[in-house]
Amino acid sequence: MNRVEEIEAKTERVRRFMEERGLCAVALGTQASFAWITAGGDNHVGLGSEGGVATVVITPTGRHVVTNAIEGPRIEDEEIGGLGFELHVHPWHSEGPETTIARLAEGGAVAADGALPGAQNLASAIARLRWQLLPPEVERYREVGRTCAVILDELAHELSPGMTELAVAGAMQARCFAQGLLPTVCLIAADERAYRYRHPIPTGKRIGKLVMLVIGARKWGLGISATRVVHFGPVPDELARKHEAVCAVDACFILGSRPGARVSDLFSAACEEYARQGFPDEWQLHHQGGATGYAARDYKATPTSDEVILETQAFAWNPSISGTKSEDTIIATSSGPEVLSSSPEWPMRTATYGTGSVDRPAILER
Repeated sequence: MNRVEEIEAKTERVRRFMEERGLCAVALGTQASFAWITAGGDNHVGLGSEGGVATVVITPTGRHVVTNAIEGPRIEDEEIGGLGFELHVHPWHSEGPETTIARLAEGGAVAADGALPGAQNLASAIARLRWQLLPPEVERYREVGRTCAVILDELAHELSPGMTELAVAGAMQARCFAQGLLPTVCLIAADERAYRYRHPIPTGKRIGKLVMLVIGARKWGLGISATRVVHFGPVPDELARKHEAVCAVDACFILGSRPGARVSDLFSAACEEYARQGFPDEWQLHHQGGATGYAARDYKATPTSDEVILETQAFAWNPSISGTKSEDTIIATSSGPEVLSSSPEWPMRTATYGTGSVDRPAILER
């Protein structure tokens, strides 16, 4: 399946969605949706914005891209050229995309993946169209996972006590850009901050013995989430025990990520594993992860989640116990989970759950 064939397959998903709901057009303007429908295109200018600067509009007979005069040349040259999209450019100073989108819909009902004047906001329903990945998406995702794993491995071996969290964050983001990845999350925790905070944005604190590295990065719209922990000198017994426990919980999540499994059942099993490992309340201190792919989390698992895991759906589970965490990005398949961001260079430990086992990153001793 080449890129055009991939786009055609996704267009058919959208058109079935339109037919079911009586729509004349679907507007896909978020960064996640644009990357998905264009098979890896990019409509971002600001990384901090969910929305993009160009909108794909699918109608019963056409594929269109609507953008302003600022963005039109780059979008046409670098993102959609030769892919079967018709470009529509409007003035940046006097008109928004909604005018062109309404014209393309010929006055009929329009749905969008976010807020758009004159359109139904069907963001949640539209996101579901992205959840089952096609074979070329899986191949691209594998490359993103391998690249993130190498970044974490190289960075972990170059750290030294006395470096600030901000310096580590800068080195991580520099590596991402150098490899063509867009860094979306960069959390660094030195020493006691790893015990106190689940979302440790980097500060000027200097590394003593312990540092936790959390990466979020994407390419072709596909995002990887992963965490690694480094300790200078022998790992204390208490921390080693916590890491063993959190890996066991992660094994529960990963091994249970099979098509057809109900997410609420998997979440309950993981909470039971937390308790079995001697840490019954830790799950309440941070979310446990959930479905991913073109969004950091399409949804987060909860005790009442009614979602069912799909074939070739991506997940990033991130169980944590104060001081440590286990996190990688996986794809659920009927033949078993595939870990995308595993690193052959990182020391691993075998974590078991039930009758199964999976290798999880150990704490790296430096």
